[in-house]
Amino acid sequence: MAEPLKPATQAPPEVRRSRGVYLLPNLFTTAALFCGFYAIIAALNHRFEPAAIAVFIAMVLDGLDGRVARMTHTESEFGAQYDSLADLVSFGLAPALIMYIWALGTMAEMGPFLSKLGWLAAFFYTVMAALRLARFNVQIGSTDKRYFIGLPSPSAAAVMAGLVWFSTDLGLSGAQVLWPALIVTISAGALMFSNILYFSFKKVDLRGRVPFIAVLIIVLLFVFTSIDPPKVLFIGFLLYGLSGPVLLLWRWRQRIRRRAQGPGDPSNSQAGGRSDQP
Repeated sequence: MAEPLKPATQAPPEVRRSRGVYLLPNLFTTAALFCGFYAIIAALNHRFEPAAIAVFIAMVLDGLDGRVARMTHTESEFGAQYDSLADLVSFGLAPALIMYIWALGTMAEMGPFLSKLGWLAAFFYTVMAALRLARFNVQIGSTDKRYFIGLPSPSAAAVMAGLVWFSTDLGLSGAQVLWPALIVTISAGALMFSNILYFSFKKVDLRGRVPFIAVLIIVLLFVFTSIDPPKVLFIGFLLYGLSGPVLLLWRWRQRIRRRAQGPGDPSNSQAGGRSDQP
């Protein structure tokens, strides 16, 4: 007996892949990548002030590419991955190399252990930046947009480059601020991959109406920054980096206070609807 004929299976529809990329947002990403690469070249030539400035310019361009993509409706998976790779160079590799050439490299003459500690600290920062970016990519859409988990890599790079720019502006060499540079490098790397929450400021609507006081604050920020950019930028981003641990300690203290008051306390019942984690 002949076997019944099997129904012909339909071939899966051919998936058409887009062969082009959006030009405008990727131009900003490429410019940010160029700034990171230039920062490394400038540091190799011991031009540390231009190297630090290039990192800050990369920060501005990195903030623009995403906003331009959203405003022009040109978001793409390619752009997101390209942006992460550019961030790894501009905010992971470039600050670590600048800090090593400027300060941490002087530890090479301090014995067998300390000579390795300098480049290991720079490598630690780079690895933490890579892990921070990878974690951010896999958590997109599943976290609270009001907060970053861990210190953002551009802010960590601003603290690193800001210390170099700030010290160079004061006439200090890397060897003179070696130990603060080592602490900043390790701390910035650790905060990037930590679970500490930082305000993201993503809820700020740039296209909506804002109070006049907000415009005044923005103008004052530009005025103060223009007075002394190295000091203002370094102190500002340093305070932002410290804000995460400070808020963590404040939440931890509030949690202990609620537990000590007990569930029957009236003040505790008023705050009972508020969770410990934002």
